[in-house]
Amino acid sequence: ATEIHLSSKFGTSRGPLREAMRGLAARGLVSIVRNRGMYVRSISTEEALQIYDVRAAIFGLAGRLLTEKVTDQMLDELAAHLNTMDSYAASRDFEAYYHTNLKFHDYLMKATDNNVLILEYKSLVDKLHLCRAKGLVQSGNMIVSNREHREMIDSIASGDKYRSQEAFFRHVERAKSRFLAALSSTADID
Repeated sequence: ATEIHLSSKFGTSRGPLREAMRGLAARGLVSIVRNRGMYVRSISTEEALQIYDVRAAIFGLAGRLLTEKVTDQMLDELAAHLNTMDSYAASRDFEAYYHTNLKFHDYLMKATDNNVLILEYKSLVDKLHLCRAKGLVQSGNMIVSNREHREMIDSIASGDKYRSQEAFFRHVERAKSRFLAALSSTADID
């Protein structure tokens, strides 16, 4: 779609639209090709795996920081997210699970009160959205993932920063393994 088409569709002038597009490019979500337009970026498997590695390290740090900030109210809020995700997993409602999972992870990151960490994590997750195939996730993986979430919450509740760092790191490492398994299962289908 052209700038003119998009500005008409969204009821805005081309200036703010162009600025928004530059913002998406700066975040690495789109590519600008001179005199051709802007395109949603694609993430290669190799880049996705590298993003998972960096995300694991950042998420591990978040787990470590949360052991110093944990409160009963935070644990109650996190438990509510987990219970909701359990019910979505049981009913195989991937879409609802996916969005609640994003909120759960956002809540954890915001609870660190570390704005640099939050922005870096968000940048990595945004890029991973470009290569995630929602249809590849199986209901069994939702249950396993939520079990890992419970391990993470137990670890921050324990106050053991090393245990928490490892639980958070391991969750992303396992998500990376599930991503690879999903890729290989679709390669087998093709």
